[in-house]
Amino acid sequence: MAFSRRYVVRWSDADANGHVRHTVYPELGAEVRLAWLAEAGWDWKRFERERIGPVLLREEIDYRREVGLNGSVEIDNEAVGLSPDGGRWKLRHTVRKEDGEVAAQLVVLGGWIDLEARRLVVAPPSLLEVLRAAPRAADYADLPPLRR
Repeated sequence: MAFSRRYVVRWSDADANGHVRHTVYPELGAEVRLAWLAEAGWDWKRFERERIGPVLLREEIDYRREVGLNGSVEIDNEAVGLSPDGGRWKLRHTVRKEDGEVAAQLVVLGGWIDLEARRLVVAPPSLLEVLRAAPRAADYADLPPLRR
């Protein structure tokens, strides 16, 4: 089962039409990704100690249904792909309305950046374990390894 979180739509999340602004969906995706990593032992302090951080290389969003002000959504996190070295990962976030209807779907391709060298790096072994243990989507596929 995918990792998920529930969020209530706030006034500041709404656009002039009274529904969730398009820029909020990527923010929710980031929130659920970081919550998942933190629960698995990789909170921001851990990233700082290890001198690496998550970085997005691509983000795609499909909007399907409106979500109104004061409504709530559940957004999940599942793996769509991972390179053998953990240097690249692909996650899907499905945003569901209170009735379970899919409101949006985000797919992100990411990696890890060395905070000093400012270059992509492979995942440390303990982070690679977290990535390998992530719930996998039915369409999961291995990604090519990071080339250094």
